[in-house]
Amino acid sequence: MHGLKKRVLVTGGAGLIGSHLCERLLGDGNEVISVDSYFTGTRRNLTNILDDTCFEALHHDVTVPLQVESDEIYNLACPASPIHYNLHPVQTTRTSVLGAINMLDLAQRTGAKFFQASTSEVYGDSEVHPQPEDYHGHVNPLDPRSCYDEAKRCAETLVNSYRRQFDMKVKIARIFITYGPRMHPGDGRVISNFITATMRGEPITLFGDGSQTRTFCYVDDMVDGMVRVMISPDDFTGPVNLGTTHEITIRELAEEILRLMGSKNKIEFRPSPPDYRPRRCPDITLAREKLGWEPRVSLEDGLKETIAYFRGLDI
Repeated sequence: MHGLKKRVLVTGGAGLIGSHLCERLLGDGNEVISVDSYFTGTRRNLTNILDDTCFEALHHDVTVPLQVESDEIYNLACPASPIHYNLHPVQTTRTSVLGAINMLDLAQRTGAKFFQASTSEVYGDSEVHPQPEDYHGHVNPLDPRSCYDEAKRCAETLVNSYRRQFDMKVKIARIFITYGPRMHPGDGRVISNFITATMRGEPITLFGDGSQTRTFCYVDDMVDGMVRVMISPDDFTGPVNLGTTHEITIRELAEEILRLMGSKNKIEFRPSPPDYRPRRCPDITLAREKLGWEPRVSLEDGLKETIAYFRGLDI
């Protein structure tokens, strides 16, 4: 535990990262309030802590103002998978922009320290690799995924504007791909797609030749990074990248999942979509220097935990 008990509000608290963050904060001795509309999150993710007397789960949409007293606010609420934000682009933008405004207003009123969960997607179709925080990105505002990319960029602008105008204590972290138990099996992300396809005895589908690379950070490491950002000195506002620097091709990822699951399922290839980004990797120098943070869980160990979770689901 760091300091005295705090009352902490987590929007998007029933999602993958949010639910693990709620558990971590409770373990650190805090009172925790999860706020979630259950649009993409699920109450099932909170099963382990629903009976904790220091925990409260509120069913609420952050696009509507909220009046709750808290010492800290972690703003995670927003659909974060391509399937969800491509089907609901307006709701995605509203959640990210209006949600940030409403939660920042709440933080201003209560004096709470504010954490904004941003994303690696603010870098867009990056022309710099790996991506450092001072790279301003290469984003097309008319791209189908811009409802997410640009909304998150706007949220960062809002957080910084509230800080400058109202002298608020704020933090911004840019979250790279995160995985682990409680991933939604239908969220359209590669790890959940590959595991569910393998469980069903279906071929794993790759776009292009599978040579595009990604990095995958285990959820416990991500949560630890976020907490470190929140407790860092007030003059460090970020943005700061959080993610692993271990790049792996999508084909290698598919082969590793097949190996760990003892499967001989086939791998099939399809043409890449026009907006598919070939590489994504964070520069985490700032996180190492300012937070003393870097990921600890290996991809193999994290995948084993994730596969075990999926095997417990009715898929």
